[in-house]
Amino acid sequence: MMTRPQQGRTHRLTRPSIAIAAAVAVTAGVVAAAPDAKTAEPTPKLSLIAASTSVTLDSWKDDPGVYLDLGTYLTSENGAFELKVTRKSYKDPVVATQVLRNGKKTTTKALPAGLVKDFSGLPGFAQVSVTDAAGKTVLKQTEAFCPNNASGRIRPDAPAQSKYPQSCPVNPFTLGSVWGVENGWASNTYAGYYAKPVQLAAGTYTAKISVTKKYRDLFGIANKPQTVKVTVRERSWEEEEGSGSAPRSAAPQSAKSAAGTQGHAGHAGHAGHGGHEGHQQAADAPAASAHAAHGAPARPEAPAGRTTGATPTFNVGHGPYPPAPPALPWALKKESLQRQAFSAAKVGDRPGQTDGSRQAPGAKPNAKRPTGKATVPDVPKPDLRSLPAYGITVSDGYEDVPGKDYLAFSANVWNAGPAKLVVDGFRSPGKELMDAYQYFYDAKGKQVGYTPTGTMEWDPRPGHEHWHFTDFASYRLLKADKKESVRSGKEAFCLANTDAVDYTVKNANWHPGNTDLSTACGQENSISVREVLDIGSGDTYTQDLPGQSFDITGLPNGTYYIQVLANPENRLKETNHKNNSALRKVVLGGKKGARTVKVPAHELVNAN
Repeated sequence: MMTRPQQGRTHRLTRPSIAIAAAVAVTAGVVAAAPDAKTAEPTPKLSLIAASTSVTLDSWKDDPGVYLDLGTYLTSENGAFELKVTRKSYKDPVVATQVLRNGKKTTTKALPAGLVKDFSGLPGFAQVSVTDAAGKTVLKQTEAFCPNNASGRIRPDAPAQSKYPQSCPVNPFTLGSVWGVENGWASNTYAGYYAKPVQLAAGTYTAKISVTKKYRDLFGIANKPQTVKVTVRERSWEEEEGSGSAPRSAAPQSAKSAAGTQGHAGHAGHAGHGGHEGHQQAADAPAASAHAAHGAPARPEAPAGRTTGATPTFNVGHGPYPPAPPALPWALKKESLQRQAFSAAKVGDRPGQTDGSRQAPGAKPNAKRPTGKATVPDVPKPDLRSLPAYGITVSDGYEDVPGKDYLAFSANVWNAGPAKLVVDGFRSPGKELMDAYQYFYDAKGKQVGYTPTGTMEWDPRPGHEHWHFTDFASYRLLKADKKESVRSGKEAFCLANTDAVDYTVKNANWHPGNTDLSTACGQENSISVREVLDIGSGDTYTQDLPGQSFDITGLPNGTYYIQVLANPENRLKETNHKNNSALRKVVLGGKKGARTVKVPAHELVNAN
């Protein structure tokens, strides 16, 4: 349960920017011999290794704290390390199962009940202790481990691509996930943006990292701790600017200024599904902070080594959560990386970046609008479902609508499959709207039908500037008797695969495309666009501005329900239209100008 009083804007809806600098020395040629096929064990052999015997970490004067990326990895040999994590419903606990594959034979092993409580990773996996130059222990903590973290191959004959997803989902209403370390690969044990910084003064330290005993026993991991020498250096933006090595222009200054840039930087401008957009998801946000959308400058990202991949994905207000920690190419020389350590990070895709923050390519629409008779064939279709609202807060109308009280929230509509949702928009010359069509495919992926399904409209407002598919979802605030009280003005969307909701459903795509707005939503002069919601993925929108959030100024205190309704006009063809609505109970209190909201747990999910 959570109470949010009406206070200053930046204390309720914003998160500070996270500045991370990762200068990690990597030794070349850390490879392991491939196991002999005759002696290969039937289960994967897991080992903890360190990429380097020393690392350099940065503490920034204006954002104190050190992100403890020590460059340790969990390797998997003799087969992939794979876990399936699910819950039957929100009334049931999360359970995890290890999947063991031996040729065509697949077996499973249930992990102990209660070991995994959510979908963010294995809790308490790594034990980290840090001693100072005098030998005094200054830090001791355990850390969770997401097997889908930044990863890379440890031998040349390993699969060129990992089949596993690139991060662990942290949406509180996730239903199923798959975690894995590919055979012959290694995954970073550091939790990245999901980890909290630690307080370490500038100086030299020694870190000892080990896998905790319960996981060593469970997965047969040898007790071989890794020792890493750590140098903490203090840096400041003023010094970097003075030296000319880290210009502020390396990262967006605000949502507005980023709008004209390319690639991921474009997201801070599109800022997609948050509306005005500069407000990040209810989770932690590494990019431009919320007040960027209202004119306040956002401090740019700290410089990072070009190979670290430690840059945010710019879907401000739209998801997804920040990327996993950096992937480190094994063949990089120590001197080479050190020379790059002070180079300003560049936003977008680049070599060595396999952490989930790469810009996914946009799906290409058909060259021409469909011709012939529209048909809805008897083939698999998508199944759109809504998640209960979360990230629920109260806010005022800012300077836009002073004297008002609003209820803000995040909402997600996802596709349970077994077919992906594909919608193309085609523009007639000179017309404001695009005509939208839904496409259908047979089991081999061949298009076998289409049907008109409404329109797409161009949203010219700063912070939007992309094509919205109309009537995809609707948000309503219902009274205690479940009758409508207030409706959100947001009903048109650009679709993007921002959240992995359930990757255990049939035909789930663990590597969806169009995961960000800049690749999925087109430009003002686009003649056509294609928007896709893939199987297992959902699209999160944060409704936190007037016109999107609910105006509760004149509402009496009491119990209400936030309704998230997918496909409200039933224009899209689905396998099931009866599961499109989700309700989340809230209790309004306080008085005008100081409204509060309490958010009871939704069955076993206790997240506001």
